[in-house]
Amino acid sequence: MSDRLPDEQFRQLLSMRSERPEAIAEAYAARKRPQRLLNDRGTMFLVAADHPARGALATGGNPLAMADRRGLLRRLVIALAHPDVDGVLGSPDVIEELLLLGALEGKVVIGSMNRGGLDGASWTMDDRFTGYDAASIAACNLEGGKMLLRIDDRDAGTAATLQACGQAVTELAARRLLAMVEPLPYHRDETGALVLRTDAGSLCRAMTVASALGTTSAYTWLKMPACDDPETVYASTTLPCVVLGGVAAADRAAQVASWGRTLRQPVVRGLVAGRTVLYPPDDDVAATVDAAAQVLRAATAAGPP
Repeated sequence: MSDRLPDEQFRQLLSMRSERPEAIAEAYAARKRPQRLLNDRGTMFLVAADHPARGALATGGNPLAMADRRGLLRRLVIALAHPDVDGVLGSPDVIEELLLLGALEGKVVIGSMNRGGLDGASWTMDDRFTGYDAASIAACNLEGGKMLLRIDDRDAGTAATLQACGQAVTELAARRLLAMVEPLPYHRDETGALVLRTDAGSLCRAMTVASALGTTSAYTWLKMPACDDPETVYASTTLPCVVLGGVAAADRAAQVASWGRTLRQPVVRGLVAGRTVLYPPDDDVAATVDAAAQVLRAATAAGPP
């Protein structure tokens, strides 16, 4: 795989950025939108690219892997070219670059809304809204917005994030736009580092809290991790769910296969994978995306466990 955009394509992108900023608004307006959120199999497979907006650049042992924008865009273009990939989840800058590259025609596009809790910052749990808002998502003709909701019972900042996410759910629903909430329970270990809680009780609690945000849940979807007890966790809601792919592991095949049991839960409608498929250990983006697509297809065909 060529790990960067071809020279001519990259030069054209830089030229539009500097000489024709209005091209972005034109691209938003001209984009061919998908006819519906779910594909013909009733599922949704998105690639996630909002990590750099929160300063989370590391993956696979490389602390600056996602800092190379030309390389990131090349990987996204490869992933989006797979026929089973239905779209992308990203921050405005990435979405706009993919639009200018013509990579989002007919794709589902979900705008990332709150990226203020910078990775590694002392205020990292303060997940303020710094990206798209409901009004801009509607104006840009996107299909919905995604918000991160990290929950730490010992961090009072969680309350403000809950309130802001509730408001965003309400505002998106008023426009009949998808509100994708990612509720993740955390605690700090003895060193003060944030650790994701993966036990069924914590995940169930986070899911039920997120389900109740806003004045209506009619347009709310949940983005949750695969887990050891998906039958218990995913029985906590009737809302549509997508499974997040997480950080790339050394054993790609084992990691992708591990999603299968969760993907077969009745409320699960798809998969959102970022670094797992964009930065696999063997650097074969196309093969990793295809492996994830096959697992999603197999889970759909198999039905609930």
